[in-house]
Amino acid sequence: MLVLLPPSETKATGGAGAPLQLDALSYPELTDTRRKLIEALSTLADDVPASLTALGLSERQVEEVQRNAELWDSPTAPALERYTGVLYDALDVRSLSAAERKQADARLAVASALFGVVRGTDAIPAYRLSGGNSLPGLGTLRSVWRPVLEPVLAEVDDLVVDLRSGAYAALARIPNAVEVRVLSKDALGRRKVVSHHNKSHKGRLARALAQCPDEPETVEDLIDVALDAGLRVEREAARKLCVVVDA
Repeated sequence: MLVLLPPSETKATGGAGAPLQLDALSYPELTDTRRKLIEALSTLADDVPASLTALGLSERQVEEVQRNAELWDSPTAPALERYTGVLYDALDVRSLSAAERKQADARLAVASALFGVVRGTDAIPAYRLSGGNSLPGLGTLRSVWRPVLEPVLAEVDDLVVDLRSGAYAALARIPNAVEVRVLSKDALGRRKVVSHHNKSHKGRLARALAQCPDEPETVEDLIDVALDAGLRVEREAARKLCVVVDA
């Protein structure tokens, strides 16, 4: 099973790992594209105003540009510990047992605007780049990633659980993946997408999938794991699930 998580805009600072080694990351087929993007992003960081504009940042976020300037030299941390925020708080990998953490590292991966996709143990630096950004000379990240990332993900033979958000799903289509979305339901039965519930419940589902001793192989197995975790799940189509939460 491959559970594909969305990344987060916020990243933990620092790290205990050596500087980035692209050859050590999973999916070596993506190395050339990763290097091209890192070089473009670190070069862009030499021009702070241009970086702020391209990345959609305010002047108060100039430290994010500095992170990009130090991509090759800054310390690294495992991907599942680098990303922070609501989803990763709910996932809470640091509280998993040793056996569960091993399963999390094997089963969970993170979609990334900079790295395409990384596995849980891949050591990466803090950076700032979003799926909807464009970089000078390269264009949109969708145009950069789709030709190289889609073939890599298409080769995954296991059950793929797609928890990515829209901007990251656009970087690579995965035709046979099980898509999961989260909707809130009010007292009148009306449903809508909401950011906080979306992230926290996807984090809960990811944690349950990391903890379950038997790796799910079918959509039915996936539903059972979600139900056991206390999530209300509905099957919208053969490979589409919806987690419903009260507004």
